[in-house]
Amino acid sequence: MTAEDQAVLAERPPVRDPGSRWAIAVIVGLHLLGWGLLLAVVVPSGITYDSAGPAALAVGLGAYALGLRHAFDADHIAAIDNTTRRFVDRGRPASTVGLWFSLGHSSVVFGLCLALVVGLGALGRAVTDDDSTLHEVTGVWGPVVSSLFLLVIAAVNVRSLGMSDGASGGLVWPVVRRFERVVDRPTRMFAVGFAFGFGFDTATEIGLLALAGSASLGAVPWWAVLTLPVLFAAGMSLLDTVQGAVMRRAYVWSPGGQRPRLISYRSLMTGISAAVAAFIAVVQLSGLAYEQWGWTGPFAWLGGADLETLGIWLTGVLLAVWAAVFVVTRRRATT
Repeated sequence: MTAEDQAVLAERPPVRDPGSRWAIAVIVGLHLLGWGLLLAVVVPSGITYDSAGPAALAVGLGAYALGLRHAFDADHIAAIDNTTRRFVDRGRPASTVGLWFSLGHSSVVFGLCLALVVGLGALGRAVTDDDSTLHEVTGVWGPVVSSLFLLVIAAVNVRSLGMSDGASGGLVWPVVRRFERVVDRPTRMFAVGFAFGFGFDTATEIGLLALAGSASLGAVPWWAVLTLPVLFAAGMSLLDTVQGAVMRRAYVWSPGGQRPRLISYRSLMTGISAAVAAFIAVVQLSGLAYEQWGWTGPFAWLGGADLETLGIWLTGVLLAVWAAVFVVTRRRATT
């Protein structure tokens, strides 16, 4: 860590984050809206989303579960984790990073469902058809946008470790500094989540759009169809916000309250965070190279990784490191 970064770390005020209550209110509101419509209006009215499929309650539960599952996408976790770490390091509020990201991402899904409701059935078919032109375009857009974001945010975090000494005049760091000015508060993560959302190439998003598309073809009221993306947003915003808030707590926490230990702990967590972001970017770009251009070898192996399962493991690793440091320092404090 550079002398300048150490000075910032020593002088910054305690992180006060008033956004937590607001985040809770938004998440509760989404749950009340989605589940309220489903349980109080859709189910009692006897509406079925698909005459050949499960009951309305089961479809709603499925939409909510898809949102919960989608929150564990590895690119979600890496983006939220690295941005949260950077905001904490700068002494900025960070508890709503995950919420703003998920709201931006959910707005894309909601917009697509709305398009299906107003009769753009061709859009629904394009989304669910792996061979459509839309999939060819978004199949490149999604991995490129999310990978570039992850690589830049990883570079920002590496720079905070002091590994960039003497490199400030290179071509990379002006881009990094511009990025820091653009994404300088949690609300800016809405645009990041929105950009990530246009890569809708995961099974969870396609599954929800398939549910909405099937419902829109039948005699189902528009508001009943739109209940599904609201439930999806409620599930995803819940876990994305929790993930960001937990990692904020991990980064704010100071082991033993001693400066050398604090810097060592922050360096460890920062290094892991940056490495995770870079690795996810490599996995996504490898998948792009394999699927779009037919590159084989390590690209096929890396590109075939399940980002949702990988995201769960990555979250576990970050929390395990925090827990291990916490236990060790508590034991040392009592001896």
